[in-house]
Amino acid sequence: MSESRKGRKTVEVKGHEIAIVATNMRDKDYISLTDIAKYKNPAAPADIIKNWTRSKDTIEFLGLWEQLHNPNFKLVEFDQFKNEAGTNSFILSPQKWIESTGAVGITSKSGRYGGTYAHTDIAFEFASWISAEFKLYLITEYQRLKADENNRLSLDWSVNRTLSKINYRIHTDAIKDHLIPPGISGKHQSIAYASEADVLNVALFGKTAKEWREENPGAKGNIRDAATLEQLLVLANMESFNAELIRRKIPQRQRLLELNQLAVMQLRSLLRNSGIKQLSDDFIPK
Repeated sequence: MSESRKGRKTVEVKGHEIAIVATNMRDKDYISLTDIAKYKNPAAPADIIKNWTRSKDTIEFLGLWEQLHNPNFKLVEFDQFKNEAGTNSFILSPQKWIESTGAVGITSKSGRYGGTYAHTDIAFEFASWISAEFKLYLITEYQRLKADENNRLSLDWSVNRTLSKINYRIHTDAIKDHLIPPGISGKHQSIAYASEADVLNVALFGKTAKEWREENPGAKGNIRDAATLEQLLVLANMESFNAELIRRKIPQRQRLLELNQLAVMQLRSLLRNSGIKQLSDDFIPK
């Protein structure tokens, strides 16, 4: 496995390099049909793809996939293609399929890393049409790639969770030194710590720890245990930043606003650099 640029990886299948690109949703990948087709005909991969899309079985498969995953899929245009598929005069390019039906399972990219890409479900179906043996090797290499990614993400998550816990001590020391008057009981000290922890929670996650527990009654751990890798990294920065704001005697309401601005800015920067172009409303704090 190698990586050519951010958001684009490759796997080697029977001596052929197959590109894989990440989509807006991090658990969904698109695989290059162009690279798969080169296994059949290196000189004219586009013709191989067009031959595949001429088949009535292919059109029915693509249409069913879109109906399951794409609420904006144009059924009238799809029915027209389905009726014409299989005839001698029927020719359908990926670009025409996308433009006519609003399909999202197949994409067409231009430029240096251009070509036709498809969701893994569709790419594996195409690979099976090319060669059953090639499909099995492709699935094996793809699964190995995802396993490597998951192992790396798990390690990164653990490192950032540890970093967040270390910065938590910096945060609590600032609270103890500047927000809790001498002689306050342990019970009331806990209230102060919890209040400041929720300042961070609201700024980053948009909800308090209690609100998260009420929304996730069966979940193990707490709101921070459910955080993403990017959120944990930002949380560690926020704890240090809030500690400094506390030392400067900035009021809590103002600190909440500044912390939220920091969270939004850093999360957008992290996700932009990781190749994720669209951000869900649940992921980015308001």
